[in-house]
Amino acid sequence: MGLVRHQFHDRVNTWIGSNLGSSFLTCSITELVFVRIVIQLQVYGFTIAQARSVLLELRTNPGFHFKFVHDGNDISLLPSCVTASRQTTDGHLVELAKSHGAVLATLDEGIPGAYLIP
Repeated sequence: MGLVRHQFHDRVNTWIGSNLGSSFLTCSITELVFVRIVIQLQVYGFTIAQARSVLLELRTNPGFHFKFVHDGNDISLLPSCVTASRQTTDGHLVELAKSHGAVLATLDEGIPGAYLIP
């Protein structure tokens, strides 16, 4: 079972390669979104069990240093720049990364405080 190459696969792969030795953080939100996406998109055709298996395999890959972080951030930490419903998760993830001494890396342009993967 494999993942179909995403349109930004090469871009992200290059960025990951230039950051080997760094820790990559994950949390409940990012893992659940991964599962939701790969089971909804027909190109993947995954079941929940398959998506879970792929994610667990990725998290234990010796080539990466994945670290699961617990989310103790409440609504009081949602940044004031969040003004629309579609920004709530992004704003929360930016602050969650900060609370763990990290920066949210993303392909989404325009998220204040996040790092845009080149």
